[in-house]
Order: sequence, then structure tokens, then C-alpha cells
Amino acid sequence: MLISGKEMLDVAKKSHFAVPAFNAGSGQLLTAVIEACEEEKSPFMMAIHPDELAFLRDSFISQVLYECQHTKVPVAIHLDHGATLEQVIHAIQLGFTSVMIDSSHLPFEENVAITKKVVEIAHAVGVSVEAELGTIGDAGNTVEGGSNEIIYTDPEKAKEFVKRTNIDSLAIAIGTAHGLYPKDMTPELRLDILEEITKVVDIPLVLHGGSNNPDEEIAKSVELGISKINISSDIKISFTNKLREILDNGNLEIREPNVIFPDCIKEAKKTSLEKIKLFKSDNKMDLYY
Repeated sequence: MLISGKEMLDVAKKSHFAVPAFNAGSGQLLTAVIEACEEEKSPFMMAIHPDELAFLRDSFISQVLYECQHTKVPVAIHLDHGATLEQVIHAIQLGFTSVMIDSSHLPFEENVAITKKVVEIAHAVGVSVEAELGTIGDAGNTVEGGSNEIIYTDPEKAKEFVKRTNIDSLAIAIGTAHGLYPKDMTPELRLDILEEITKVVDIPLVLHGGSNNPDEEIAKSVELGISKINISSDIKISFTNKLREILDNGNLEIREPNVIFPDCIKEAKKTSLEKIKLFKSDNKMDLYY
């Protein structure tokens, strides 16, 4: 069942769970996350970054739309970290039901102006908008990118930003980074900042870059008000670790995709199931009917 991002996250906020937003940048990963969500009756957002879309080609969205229309699980198709107005409009034309405009690297007033324009365009056709305030760190090995310096979201600025832009959800910076953290870096979420933001912002809040953060911190962030968590590196690492194992076993006759990929899909699905339970989105499907 295809729905908008606002429909998806308003329910999550009200019912105190977080929707997993899986960056499933291939047909195999899409299969893994859909099977996991159907098994656990969990809603999810199919997140696609502009770089992933360029690689997959626009026709991939036809496959995603087909899968969304043939499952009872609520799904929103989400543009992750759209950088320009053109990317956002292109995604809307393809059938995305949710878009993110990420102008967080720009000065506050420029971020407001660009975000307001995106909201005006997207809301006119029923598409939801996520924006970001503060900066998410960059571990240096993902398509999502990020900043070398994490700037924490200021609660009062967040309040002003939401009021002036009329966005549907806000990605906040509380100490996460895209990708896997270097061995010498210990991630720690500023849950105190999250608590302050929830006091002054009444729309769903989003957490990007949660890989490597301790499960107890992620679970606590959901308790405190996070309504969507992006998952990219974790499912891809599970998939590719199994792929390496299969290709490195010395059998040079292994070549068929239907032989190579099934076990990789199983591993990505296993990770997806773990995240669904951690975010408490399991058995929430019926809330959307």
C-alpha cells in the first residue's frame, strides 16, 4: 500500500515507534526489506538517494511502485538527501510520495528559503517534505555524504525552522554520522538535545546515520520521540559480506544471479528484521487501515 511520508510518520509519532527508512539501492535489497516488513507487519519507507537513482535508472522506480501496490504493508517512496530543486521535482514526477531537501550545509536563511519553495511545490501534489537542520557527520564511505564537523541542532532554531517552512518532518543532528564509524571513534547520541527539541517541535523527528550507535541509545531515541530512522550501511554490509563469502569460495563456475544472490538477500533480511524490532515498528501495519 503506497502512502505519503506524512501519513506514514504521523501514525508513528502518535503511536511512539520509529519507521525504518531502508536505502535499498538494488532489486535484491528491495526484496530483502519487503520480505522482512511483510513478515513482521511493519511499515517502511523505501529511501533512494539521487546518486543511487542515477545508477539504478528511473525505470527502477516502476519496480518499486509495483511492489508497493502489491503488498499490504504501508510503504512511502522517499527521496533521501535531495540536494536541488530539480532533483526533488524529478522524484515527484517519478512517483515518489516523500522527498527530502537537504540544504543544511547552507546558512539558516538560505535553508529556510529553499525548503519553503520545495514545500510549496510538493504539498501542491500531495507529496510530503523532510528537511534537515544541523549537520550529520560523514564517515566517508556512503552515498549520503555529510559533514566533517557535526553541528548539533539548536532546539529554538528548529522551532523557528518548522514554523517558517511548514515541513512534515525534520532530520536533526544529535551526534550521528552516515556510514560506519572509524575504529578510533566512539559514537554517542546527545539525547538531551533530542529531549529539548521534542518540547518545542510537534512534527515527526528523523534520525540519520545510526549505524554503530549502541542499540540502547537508538531504542532510547525512539522512546524520546524519533519517528523515522534511516538504515543504509547495515543492510548493505550484511549483503556484501555474504557476497564476498560466496565469490571467494574458489568455485569459478558460480555466475548465475539466482544462485549468487538468494543467501545475500537472506542476510540483508536478517539485519532488516533486527532493525524493525529495535525501532518497535513490528505489528504496526494495522494502524494504517
